[in-house]
Amino acid sequence: MTTVAAYAAPAAKAPLARTTIERRPVGEFDVQIDIKFAGICHSDIHQAQEGWGSAIFPMVPGHEIAGIVSEVGPGVTKYQVGDRVGVGCMVDSCGECGNCKAGVEQFCAQGNVATYNAIGKDGEPTYGGYSEKIVVKESFVVRIPDGLALDIAAPLLCAGITTYSPLKHWGAGPGKKVAVIGLGGLGHMAVKIADALGAEVTVLSQTLSKQADGLKLGADHYFATSDPDTFKQLTGAFDLIVSTVSAPLDFGAYLSLLKTGGALVNVGAPEEPISLNLFSLIGGNKTLAGSMIGGIAETQEMLDFCAEHNLGSEIELISAAEINEAYERVVNSDVRYRFVIDTATI
Repeated sequence: MTTVAAYAAPAAKAPLARTTIERRPVGEFDVQIDIKFAGICHSDIHQAQEGWGSAIFPMVPGHEIAGIVSEVGPGVTKYQVGDRVGVGCMVDSCGECGNCKAGVEQFCAQGNVATYNAIGKDGEPTYGGYSEKIVVKESFVVRIPDGLALDIAAPLLCAGITTYSPLKHWGAGPGKKVAVIGLGGLGHMAVKIADALGAEVTVLSQTLSKQADGLKLGADHYFATSDPDTFKQLTGAFDLIVSTVSAPLDFGAYLSLLKTGGALVNVGAPEEPISLNLFSLIGGNKTLAGSMIGGIAETQEMLDFCAEHNLGSEIELISAAEINEAYERVVNSDVRYRFVIDTATI
Protein backbone atom coordinates (compact mmCIF):
# COMPACT_ATOMS: atom_id res chain seq x y z
CA MET A 1 0.00 0.00 0.00
CA THR A 2 1.07 3.56 -0.69
CA THR A 3 -0.03 6.49 1.46
CA VAL A 4 -0.83 9.62 -0.55
CA ALA A 5 -2.23 13.05 0.25
CA ALA A 6 -5.76 13.83 -0.89
CA TYR A 7 -8.69 16.17 -0.34
CA ALA A 8 -11.79 14.47 1.02
CA ALA A 9 -15.28 15.26 2.21
CA PRO A 10 -15.49 13.64 5.69
CA ALA A 11 -19.31 13.63 5.64
CA ALA A 12 -22.23 14.77 3.49
CA LYS A 13 -22.21 18.56 2.92
CA ALA A 14 -19.02 18.92 4.96
CA PRO A 15 -16.16 21.05 3.60
CA LEU A 16 -13.39 19.12 1.91
CA ALA A 17 -10.11 18.96 3.83
CA ARG A 18 -6.61 17.62 3.31
CA THR A 19 -6.09 14.05 4.49
CA THR A 20 -4.22 10.89 3.51
CA ILE A 21 -5.52 7.75 1.81
CA GLU A 22 -4.08 4.36 0.93
CA ARG A 23 -3.59 3.29 -2.68
CA ARG A 24 -3.33 -0.41 -3.43
CA PRO A 25 -0.05 -1.97 -4.58
CA VAL A 26 0.45 -2.05 -8.35
CA GLY A 27 -0.91 -5.41 -9.55
CA GLU A 28 -0.02 -7.38 -12.66
CA PHE A 29 -2.26 -5.35 -14.98
CA ASP A 30 -2.29 -2.07 -13.05
CA VAL A 31 -0.96 1.35 -13.93
CA GLN A 32 0.08 3.84 -11.23
CA ILE A 33 -0.45 7.45 -12.25
CA ASP A 34 1.09 10.54 -10.71
CA ILE A 35 -1.91 12.86 -10.98
CA LYS A 36 -1.05 16.29 -12.33
CA PHE A 37 -4.50 17.82 -12.78
CA ALA A 38 -8.04 16.95 -11.67
CA GLY A 39 -11.16 18.67 -12.96
CA ILE A 40 -14.08 19.64 -10.73
CA CYS A 41 -17.35 18.31 -12.16
CA HIS A 42 -20.80 19.33 -10.88
CA SER A 43 -21.39 15.64 -10.21
CA ASP A 44 -18.60 15.79 -7.61
CA ILE A 45 -20.75 18.29 -5.72
CA HIS A 46 -23.96 16.28 -6.16
CA GLN A 47 -22.27 13.23 -4.63
CA ALA A 48 -20.37 15.02 -1.85
CA GLN A 49 -23.67 16.57 -0.79
CA GLU A 50 -25.65 13.32 -1.26
CA GLY A 51 -27.87 15.01 -3.80
CA TRP A 52 -28.15 11.76 -5.76
CA GLY A 53 -28.69 9.54 -2.73
CA SER A 54 -26.61 8.06 0.07
CA ALA A 55 -22.86 8.09 -0.47
CA ILE A 56 -19.64 6.64 0.94
CA PHE A 57 -17.53 8.79 3.28
CA PRO A 58 -14.85 9.90 3.56
CA MET A 59 -15.15 10.74 -0.14
CA VAL A 60 -12.29 11.79 -2.40
CA PRO A 61 -14.06 13.12 -5.50
CA GLY A 62 -12.61 13.59 -8.97
CA HIS A 63 -13.17 11.69 -12.21
CA GLU A 64 -11.42 14.04 -14.62
CA ILE A 65 -7.84 12.89 -14.08
CA ALA A 66 -4.74 13.67 -16.14
CA GLY A 67 -1.24 12.62 -15.20
CA ILE A 68 1.94 10.68 -15.91
CA VAL A 69 2.50 6.93 -15.56
CA SER A 70 4.95 6.32 -12.71
CA GLU A 71 4.78 2.51 -12.42
CA VAL A 72 3.29 -0.39 -14.38
CA GLY A 73 2.57 -4.00 -13.49
CA PRO A 74 4.45 -6.82 -15.21
CA GLY A 75 1.48 -7.71 -17.42
CA VAL A 76 0.86 -4.19 -18.71
CA THR A 77 1.40 -3.83 -22.47
CA LYS A 78 -0.28 -0.53 -23.44
CA TYR A 79 1.62 1.90 -21.22
CA GLN A 80 5.05 2.56 -19.84
CA VAL A 81 6.54 4.91 -17.28
CA GLY A 82 6.43 8.49 -18.53
CA ASP A 83 3.30 8.15 -20.68
CA ARG A 84 0.67 10.91 -20.56
CA VAL A 85 -2.61 9.32 -19.53
CA GLY A 86 -6.06 9.97 -18.17
CA VAL A 87 -8.78 8.31 -16.11
CA GLY A 88 -12.46 9.16 -16.36
CA CYS A 89 -15.62 8.22 -14.53
CA MET A 90 -15.05 4.49 -14.12
CA VAL A 91 -12.18 2.21 -13.16
CA ASP A 92 -13.62 -1.29 -13.61
CA SER A 93 -16.50 -3.40 -14.91
CA CYS A 94 -17.32 -7.09 -15.18
CA GLY A 95 -15.76 -7.39 -18.65
CA GLU A 96 -18.03 -10.34 -19.48
CA CYS A 97 -21.53 -9.02 -20.11
CA GLY A 98 -22.82 -8.06 -23.55
CA ASN A 99 -22.38 -4.36 -22.89
CA CYS A 100 -18.78 -4.72 -21.74
CA LYS A 101 -17.95 -6.90 -24.74
CA ALA A 102 -19.62 -4.32 -27.00
CA GLY A 103 -17.34 -1.59 -25.63
CA VAL A 104 -19.99 0.24 -23.63
CA GLU A 105 -18.60 -0.58 -20.20
CA GLN A 106 -20.47 2.37 -18.71
CA PHE A 107 -23.61 0.24 -19.02
CA CYS A 108 -22.07 -2.92 -17.51
CA ALA A 109 -24.91 -5.28 -16.55
CA GLN A 110 -23.36 -5.74 -13.11
CA GLY A 111 -22.70 -2.02 -12.78
CA ASN A 112 -19.41 -0.32 -13.58
CA VAL A 113 -17.12 0.60 -10.70
CA ALA A 114 -17.06 4.38 -10.42
CA THR A 115 -13.74 6.17 -9.94
CA TYR A 116 -14.93 7.35 -6.52
CA ASN A 117 -17.91 6.81 -4.20
CA ALA A 118 -18.04 3.13 -5.13
CA ILE A 119 -16.83 -0.22 -3.86
CA GLY A 120 -14.13 -1.86 -5.96
CA LYS A 121 -13.75 -5.54 -6.75
CA ASP A 122 -11.45 -5.77 -3.73
CA GLY A 123 -14.27 -4.67 -1.44
CA GLU A 124 -12.60 -1.35 -0.67
CA PRO A 125 -14.01 2.13 -1.40
CA THR A 126 -12.72 3.87 -4.50
CA TYR A 127 -11.11 7.28 -4.17
CA GLY A 128 -10.88 9.79 -7.00
CA GLY A 129 -8.59 12.34 -8.50
CA TYR A 130 -8.30 14.97 -5.78
CA SER A 131 -5.13 13.15 -4.75
CA GLU A 132 -1.46 12.70 -5.59
CA LYS A 133 -1.62 9.25 -7.16
CA ILE A 134 -4.08 6.63 -8.34
CA VAL A 135 -3.74 2.96 -9.31
CA VAL A 136 -6.04 1.80 -12.12
CA LYS A 137 -6.40 -1.29 -14.32
CA GLU A 138 -4.64 -0.78 -17.65
CA SER A 139 -7.88 -1.36 -19.55
CA PHE A 140 -9.52 1.68 -17.90
CA VAL A 141 -6.67 4.09 -18.64
CA VAL A 142 -6.63 6.22 -21.80
CA ARG A 143 -3.76 7.94 -23.57
CA ILE A 144 -3.72 11.73 -23.74
CA PRO A 145 -2.31 12.75 -27.14
CA ASP A 146 0.80 14.92 -27.16
CA GLY A 147 -1.15 17.76 -28.79
CA LEU A 148 -3.29 18.27 -25.68
CA ALA A 149 -1.92 19.99 -22.58
CA LEU A 150 -2.73 17.95 -19.49
CA ASP A 151 -4.57 20.74 -17.68
CA ILE A 152 -7.07 21.41 -20.49
CA ALA A 153 -7.34 17.69 -21.23
CA ALA A 154 -8.41 16.68 -17.70
CA PRO A 155 -12.06 17.84 -18.05
CA LEU A 156 -12.37 15.96 -21.33
CA LEU A 157 -12.42 12.73 -19.30
CA CYS A 158 -15.98 13.61 -18.23
CA ALA A 159 -17.22 16.81 -19.87
CA GLY A 160 -15.66 15.87 -23.20
CA ILE A 161 -16.90 12.29 -23.49
CA THR A 162 -20.29 13.09 -21.95
CA THR A 163 -21.01 15.47 -24.84
CA TYR A 164 -19.05 13.74 -27.62
CA SER A 165 -20.90 10.44 -27.19
CA PRO A 166 -24.48 11.70 -27.79
CA LEU A 167 -23.39 14.11 -30.53
CA LYS A 168 -21.83 11.20 -32.41
CA HIS A 169 -24.63 8.74 -31.62
CA TRP A 170 -27.38 11.07 -32.83
CA GLY A 171 -25.54 12.14 -35.95
CA ALA A 172 -24.37 15.69 -35.35
CA GLY A 173 -22.53 16.79 -38.45
CA PRO A 174 -22.76 18.75 -41.70
CA GLY A 175 -26.33 19.68 -42.60
CA LYS A 176 -27.60 19.13 -39.06
CA LYS A 177 -28.91 21.84 -36.74
CA VAL A 178 -27.86 21.19 -33.15
CA ALA A 179 -28.88 23.14 -30.05
CA VAL A 180 -27.03 23.00 -26.74
CA ILE A 181 -28.97 23.88 -23.57
CA GLY A 182 -26.66 25.58 -21.10
CA LEU A 183 -23.16 26.99 -21.59
CA GLY A 184 -21.34 25.58 -18.59
CA GLY A 185 -18.72 22.90 -18.02
CA LEU A 186 -20.52 20.40 -20.24
CA GLY A 187 -22.20 22.88 -22.56
CA HIS A 188 -19.07 24.68 -23.67
CA MET A 189 -17.52 21.37 -24.72
CA ALA A 190 -20.74 20.37 -26.52
CA VAL A 191 -20.50 23.60 -28.54
CA LYS A 192 -16.86 23.05 -29.42
CA ILE A 193 -17.36 19.42 -30.41
CA ALA A 194 -20.60 19.96 -32.38
CA ASP A 195 -18.90 22.77 -34.29
CA ALA A 196 -15.86 20.59 -35.03
CA LEU A 197 -18.19 17.83 -36.25
CA GLY A 198 -19.57 20.31 -38.80
CA ALA A 199 -23.04 20.99 -37.37
CA GLU A 200 -24.79 24.35 -37.25
CA VAL A 201 -24.76 25.12 -33.52
CA THR A 202 -27.16 27.16 -31.41
CA VAL A 203 -26.79 27.84 -27.68
CA LEU A 204 -29.96 28.06 -25.59
CA SER A 205 -29.10 29.80 -22.33
CA GLN A 206 -31.21 31.54 -19.69
CA THR A 207 -29.71 34.92 -20.55
CA LEU A 208 -27.42 36.45 -23.14
CA SER A 209 -24.65 37.06 -20.56
CA LYS A 210 -22.33 34.48 -22.15
CA GLN A 211 -23.27 35.21 -25.76
CA ALA A 212 -19.83 36.52 -26.75
CA ASP A 213 -18.20 33.42 -25.25
CA GLY A 214 -20.64 31.07 -27.00
CA LEU A 215 -19.98 32.56 -30.42
CA LYS A 216 -16.22 32.52 -29.80
CA LEU A 217 -16.38 28.83 -28.82
CA GLY A 218 -18.05 27.91 -32.09
CA ALA A 219 -21.78 28.60 -31.81
CA ASP A 220 -23.49 30.10 -34.86
CA HIS A 221 -26.49 31.42 -32.90
CA TYR A 222 -27.30 32.25 -29.28
CA PHE A 223 -30.75 32.69 -27.73
CA ALA A 224 -32.05 33.51 -24.25
CA THR A 225 -34.62 30.99 -23.03
CA SER A 226 -35.97 33.58 -20.57
CA ASP A 227 -37.38 35.39 -23.62
CA PRO A 228 -40.73 33.80 -24.58
CA ASP A 229 -40.19 34.85 -28.19
CA THR A 230 -37.26 32.40 -28.37
CA PHE A 231 -39.59 29.40 -28.25
CA LYS A 232 -41.90 30.92 -30.86
CA GLN A 233 -39.04 31.82 -33.17
CA LEU A 234 -37.31 28.43 -32.95
CA THR A 235 -40.31 26.09 -33.14
CA GLY A 236 -39.35 23.05 -35.22
CA ALA A 237 -35.81 24.32 -35.83
CA PHE A 238 -33.49 21.54 -34.64
CA ASP A 239 -32.52 18.01 -35.55
CA LEU A 240 -30.87 17.45 -32.17
CA ILE A 241 -30.91 19.20 -28.81
CA VAL A 242 -28.44 18.27 -26.08
CA SER A 243 -29.40 19.40 -22.58
CA THR A 244 -26.36 19.82 -20.33
CA VAL A 245 -28.04 21.41 -17.32
CA SER A 246 -28.81 19.77 -13.99
CA ALA A 247 -31.96 21.76 -13.31
CA PRO A 248 -35.42 20.40 -14.20
CA LEU A 249 -36.66 21.96 -17.44
CA ASP A 250 -40.00 22.36 -19.18
CA PHE A 251 -39.20 19.51 -21.54
CA GLY A 252 -42.45 19.98 -23.44
CA ALA A 253 -41.34 23.48 -24.43
CA TYR A 254 -37.93 22.27 -25.56
CA LEU A 255 -39.39 19.33 -27.48
CA SER A 256 -41.40 21.86 -29.50
CA LEU A 257 -38.10 23.14 -30.87
CA LEU A 258 -37.36 19.83 -32.59
CA LYS A 259 -38.08 19.00 -36.19
CA THR A 260 -40.26 15.97 -36.86
CA GLY A 261 -38.20 12.93 -35.87
CA GLY A 262 -35.74 15.00 -33.85
CA ALA A 263 -34.17 14.03 -30.54
CA LEU A 264 -33.68 15.81 -27.23
CA VAL A 265 -30.86 14.08 -25.36
CA ASN A 266 -30.31 14.75 -21.68
CA VAL A 267 -26.81 14.49 -20.20
CA GLY A 268 -27.52 16.71 -17.20
CA ALA A 269 -28.76 14.83 -14.14
CA PRO A 270 -31.27 16.84 -12.09
CA GLU A 271 -31.83 15.70 -8.52
CA GLU A 272 -35.61 16.07 -8.93
CA PRO A 273 -37.94 13.99 -11.17
CA ILE A 274 -39.58 15.64 -14.16
CA SER A 275 -43.13 15.54 -15.52
CA LEU A 276 -43.94 15.35 -19.22
CA ASN A 277 -47.06 15.48 -21.35
CA LEU A 278 -46.44 12.66 -23.81
CA PHE A 279 -48.29 14.48 -26.58
CA SER A 280 -45.14 16.59 -26.91
CA LEU A 281 -43.42 13.42 -28.12
CA ILE A 282 -46.26 11.76 -30.01
CA GLY A 283 -47.06 14.86 -32.02
CA GLY A 284 -43.82 14.82 -33.99
CA ASN A 285 -42.35 11.32 -33.75
CA LYS A 286 -39.78 12.83 -31.38
CA THR A 287 -37.34 11.20 -29.01
CA LEU A 288 -36.50 12.16 -25.44
CA ALA A 289 -33.33 10.29 -24.56
CA GLY A 290 -30.46 10.13 -22.13
CA SER A 291 -26.74 9.50 -22.48
CA MET A 292 -24.01 8.70 -19.96
CA ILE A 293 -20.30 9.20 -20.67
CA GLY A 294 -18.92 6.65 -23.14
CA GLY A 295 -16.96 3.44 -23.23
CA ILE A 296 -13.18 3.34 -22.97
CA ALA A 297 -12.65 3.00 -26.73
CA GLU A 298 -14.98 5.92 -27.45
CA THR A 299 -13.24 8.01 -24.77
CA GLN A 300 -9.93 7.41 -26.55
CA GLU A 301 -11.60 8.30 -29.86
CA MET A 302 -12.84 11.55 -28.30
CA LEU A 303 -9.39 12.48 -27.02
CA ASP A 304 -7.86 11.83 -30.43
CA PHE A 305 -10.61 13.91 -32.07
CA CYS A 306 -10.03 16.78 -29.66
CA ALA A 307 -6.28 16.69 -30.28
CA GLU A 308 -6.86 16.65 -34.06
CA HIS A 309 -9.16 19.69 -33.83
CA ASN A 310 -7.15 21.45 -31.09
CA LEU A 311 -10.04 21.30 -28.62
CA GLY A 312 -9.50 21.55 -24.89
CA SER A 313 -11.64 22.69 -22.02
CA GLU A 314 -11.69 26.36 -21.03
CA ILE A 315 -10.33 26.20 -17.52
CA GLU A 316 -9.59 28.15 -14.37
CA LEU A 317 -6.62 26.53 -12.63
CA ILE A 318 -6.89 26.51 -8.83
CA SER A 319 -5.00 25.23 -5.83
CA ALA A 320 -6.39 22.49 -3.62
CA ALA A 321 -7.00 25.06 -0.88
CA GLU A 322 -9.59 26.69 -3.17
CA ILE A 323 -11.74 23.57 -3.69
CA ASN A 324 -14.53 24.55 -1.29
CA GLU A 325 -14.75 28.03 -2.75
CA ALA A 326 -14.81 26.50 -6.22
CA TYR A 327 -17.74 24.25 -5.21
CA GLU A 328 -19.72 27.33 -4.16
CA ARG A 329 -18.89 29.07 -7.41
CA VAL A 330 -19.95 26.05 -9.51
CA VAL A 331 -23.32 25.96 -7.74
CA ASN A 332 -23.68 29.68 -8.49
CA SER A 333 -22.66 29.17 -12.15
CA ASP A 334 -19.62 31.36 -11.55
CA VAL A 335 -16.99 29.50 -13.55
CA ARG A 336 -15.89 29.78 -17.17
CA TYR A 337 -15.92 26.97 -17.72
CA ARG A 338 -14.20 24.26 -15.68
CA PHE A 339 -12.21 24.45 -12.48
CA VAL A 340 -9.09 22.29 -12.59
CA ILE A 341 -7.04 21.50 -9.50
CA ASP A 342 -3.26 21.67 -9.74
CA THR A 343 -2.61 18.56 -7.68
CA ALA A 344 0.94 19.68 -6.88
CA THR A 345 -0.80 21.90 -4.29
CA ILE A 346 -2.43 19.01 -2.40
